[in-house]
Amino acid sequence: MSRAKSFVLGVGMTAFEKPESRDWQYWDMAREAGTEALTDAGLGYEEVEQAVVGYCFQPSTAGQRAAYTLGLTGVPVYNVNNNCATGATALMLARQLVEGGAADCVLALGFEKMRKGSLGGGAGAGDDFAASPVARHYGVMAAGHGFGAAPPTAQIFGNAAREHMERYGTTEAQLAAVAAKNHRHSAHNPRAQFRDVYTVEEILAARSIHRPLTKLQCSPTSDGAAAVVVGSERFLRQRASRPGTGGDAAARAVEIAGQAMATDTEESFASGSCIDVVGRPVSRAAAHRAYESSGLGIEDVDVVELHDCFSVNELLTYEALGMCEDGGSGKLVADGATTYGGRWVVNPSGGLISKGHPLGATGLAQTAELVWQLRGEAGKRQVTGARVGLAHNIGLGGAAVVTLFRAAG
Repeated sequence: MSRAKSFVLGVGMTAFEKPESRDWQYWDMAREAGTEALTDAGLGYEEVEQAVVGYCFQPSTAGQRAAYTLGLTGVPVYNVNNNCATGATALMLARQLVEGGAADCVLALGFEKMRKGSLGGGAGAGDDFAASPVARHYGVMAAGHGFGAAPPTAQIFGNAAREHMERYGTTEAQLAAVAAKNHRHSAHNPRAQFRDVYTVEEILAARSIHRPLTKLQCSPTSDGAAAVVVGSERFLRQRASRPGTGGDAAARAVEIAGQAMATDTEESFASGSCIDVVGRPVSRAAAHRAYESSGLGIEDVDVVELHDCFSVNELLTYEALGMCEDGGSGKLVADGATTYGGRWVVNPSGGLISKGHPLGATGLAQTAELVWQLRGEAGKRQVTGARVGLAHNIGLGGAAVVTLFRAAG
């Protein structure tokens, strides 16, 4: 039985900024991103039937406080927290509501107002680390590598990088090449938190966070919001028949061709490897299911937005997505296969490392970038002829969401 279709009708996002750099609240961010997405879709908030709102660090029912800035229509509002995968989780729930027939038009909205400084052990960890949702993950790391003074997330990903270097011969320069590429891409993104360009040598010489990761290989804490309007095929047809919209609505819509979420299995923990515990197996499982549901493969993809919270995670994700064999990712980036002129363009937005990483907004911002790419609206970042895009959003704890988007026509 074929599944119903769903489409991205509109996208919006704020600029991503350093925490406390602007005098705004999370509901201000949400209003800005949500209004842009609705305007992009040519819709009013009164046409939204349900809303799924994601965030990690705001209090319960912050989703209502944010959505109410767009209108007081009485629609159901669902609050979602799935660590760094929160944005893509909100999108997935919006898609499921549409494809399941519960609604024809759903708004997915994500935001974060963060504190300055490095991220701790995971959203909701508090002072009692043993009670953290990611205690099991860090326990695997501690058993193999100990537990030091650096930020916990930098430690677990840094140790994954060390394992990759020892197992496959990956070099520090190849890890730095990921960051150099993404900083270079962000120079053309006016919404990116950072737009400076760095050489591999400058990235290697930056302050060490947890060897081999330097500051310029780590995503920053960020403030920002993003929003996506998801509609059914029926709703899209109805819009296309309205006077004044015609075929433009259909031409600008981007199909959600396939999507899957995976959470941890025994494979994440059994090996005792940080490579597995930070998510290569769970990302691989989500990718396989997304390919299967869409009938597409990595060979069909033109442009990728993936979760480069640290440079090593981009390399691990190349392998999980099937872009290369395990251990081949260092060579892939060094050979230029993942930038303009290569086989794929990965993180044309600048990725998390340079664009920024407000947890609840990240997955939806990835969607916004891919929609602009598939419409041909990405300006100097445009990937020529892009027809299929892939988004990968992962959170420790754990969850990975992989989404495939296909251009209209």
